[in-house]
Amino acid sequence: MKPAILPSKPHYPILDGLRGVAAVVVVLFHICEANSTSRFTQLINHGYLAVDFFFLLSGFVIGYAYDDRWNKMSIGSFFKRRLIRLQPMVVMGSIIGALFYYTQASSIFPLIDIHITPVWKVILFMVLGGLMIPVWPAVEIRGWTETYPLNGPAWSLFYEYIANILYAIGVRKFPKWALGVLVFLSGCLLVHWLVFGPNGDAIGGWALDPTQLHVGFARLMYPFFSGLLLFRISKLTQIKHAFIWCSLLVIVALSLPRFGGEQQLWMNGLYESMVILFVFPLIIYLGASSMLANTFQKRACKFLGDISYPIYITHYPLIYLYTGWVYDNKPSFESRIIFGAVVFVAALLIAYACLKLYDEPVRKWLQQKFMPKSKSTEMVNISAKLN
Repeated sequence: MKPAILPSKPHYPILDGLRGVAAVVVVLFHICEANSTSRFTQLINHGYLAVDFFFLLSGFVIGYAYDDRWNKMSIGSFFKRRLIRLQPMVVMGSIIGALFYYTQASSIFPLIDIHITPVWKVILFMVLGGLMIPVWPAVEIRGWTETYPLNGPAWSLFYEYIANILYAIGVRKFPKWALGVLVFLSGCLLVHWLVFGPNGDAIGGWALDPTQLHVGFARLMYPFFSGLLLFRISKLTQIKHAFIWCSLLVIVALSLPRFGGEQQLWMNGLYESMVILFVFPLIIYLGASSMLANTFQKRACKFLGDISYPIYITHYPLIYLYTGWVYDNKPSFESRIIFGAVVFVAALLIAYACLKLYDEPVRKWLQQKFMPKSKSTEMVNISAKLN
């Protein structure tokens, strides 16, 4: 089946910008995490919830981009579009992880000595990561039980692909009531883990073991499919200054201190349940309901949207390096701030360079080669994912 000509759709620039805001908060969260002693003392404490926000946003834009196109598009064509949009930066993230690997030696990585890891093994894990093939804890080469030990955050792309597969092979056909049932049951699964689980938070999903798979699917199913349901049932209106207000909501939701202590885990779980179930859908609804007020906001949203996926999928090799340095050297507060700022700027510059010199040209070439008759621009503007 030849690729159908799909007309372009206008995208939601405010949602692009909000994705970028959340991605920046993720980088800051990881920098702060390196300086914390536990999840109870973490500054920017709920930054990991950005993943759940990305899933929900992805479900919304997938519905917008594809729900009305299945009479002109095959499942294979859908998967091609998603691979062209997501996979080039997955490959680049794995390459960057391999390039930085031998600079990250630290006693914080408990199971291995990075310096004696053979090069062939690093190359093997780079290839596996670039192909999105996860590894199990017993064989990974860092000691953090990550499915992608050269680039930890790639785990969320693994679940993103699962959500895309579920959508394409069946959920896209669900009527609203059936999708609502799926969302309700998924929400129950998520709330049960958050409120009654052993940790009282959504942290997890990056390992191939029963507990982490439980966390990963709990974090995926409600946000992604509630985003899809939100698109299908929303009647958008006009909200003034939505980008500013929504950005503030994102920052506050991801930055508040942890609620409760070690004896009141349910309090934090309840907060995170409310954020994922209600606050994030509200933010996306408001963001999709408004137009940008001025040229500055348009430029800001475009930049943030463009940089969001590259910075999310390439920044973590720098975090391994920074975390090991903090753990081994116990530097002064001033040194941590300076080095942390350097890491943040470096992550931004690497991401922008990857976007302009690699991601955009490669995606353009792939689109021309594998989908030459498709005139849709949704791969660039609509369906970008951070995980």
